[in-house]
Amino acid sequence: QGKFTLLRDTRTDGSFLVHHFLSFYLRAGCKVCFVALLQSFSHYNIVAQKLGVSLAAAKERGQLVFLEGLKSCLDLLFGEEEQPGQPSPLQFLSGSTSDLRALFDFVRVSLTPADGDSWKGPVLLVDDLSVLLSLGAAPVAVLDFIHYCRVSVCCQLKGNVVVLVHSNEDSEDEENELVVNSLCHHSDLILWAEGLATGFCKDVHGQIKIIKRLSLRQAAEQDLVQIYQYKIQDRNVTFFARGLSAAVL
Repeated sequence: QGKFTLLRDTRTDGSFLVHHFLSFYLRAGCKVCFVALLQSFSHYNIVAQKLGVSLAAAKERGQLVFLEGLKSCLDLLFGEEEQPGQPSPLQFLSGSTSDLRALFDFVRVSLTPADGDSWKGPVLLVDDLSVLLSLGAAPVAVLDFIHYCRVSVCCQLKGNVVVLVHSNEDSEDEENELVVNSLCHHSDLILWAEGLATGFCKDVHGQIKIIKRLSLRQAAEQDLVQIYQYKIQDRNVTFFARGLSAAVL
C-alpha cells in the first residue's frame, strides 16, 4: 500500500503490463480508477476477458471507474455542451485552463471511499501518461497531476498508483523525456520493458528490467535491479533469465 509504480517501455509495447495490473487489482477486490487515454473500453474489456476478468461487470458493481479518454476528447471537441456542474476531466483541451485540476478532481472523487464501500484499497491506473503531453498539456502540469495523485491516493488513502509512459533515449521529444526522468526519481518500483537490441525474435519479445528503488527509502542503499526476458502469449506472459529462451536452448 502507498506505492507508486512506473511502467516504462522503450522500443516495444508495454501495454501487457497495464492489462496485468488491471486484472490483478480487480481480482484482489480493490477499487480501481482507470484513466485510459490510449485505447477504447471494448479493447481493454476483450483483453481482460482473456485474463478472466469482466470490466463491464466491475463497472456495474462500482468497483471500476473508467475514463475513456478517446471518447472524452471527441465529446469535448466536437460534441454537445457540457452539463452544468459536470466539467470534463480533460477540459484543458478546450483552452479554458492549462492545468489538469479537473482530471485530478475526477480521480479524487472516484477513489474517495463512500459509505458502505467494502473495497480493499484504491488504485489509480493511467495508460498512458505520454498522451497528455501529445494533447498539449505542459510537462509541469503533468508532473503536478501525478504529484497530487500520489499525495491523495498513496499518502492519504493508502492506495497505489500505476502509470505507463513511453520513452526513447534517442528521441528529440525533450518534454516527454523530462517527465519520464522525473517520474523515475519518485517511483517506488520501475518495470522497464525494452525491445531487443538485436531486433525481432519469435521466441523472445523483449526484456524487462525490474528496479526496486531502495534508495528512495534509505539514502545509503543501492537500487535492486533484476533483468529478465519475456515472451507474450495469448493469455499470459512467460519470463525467463537471459539466454534461457527456447531459441537458445
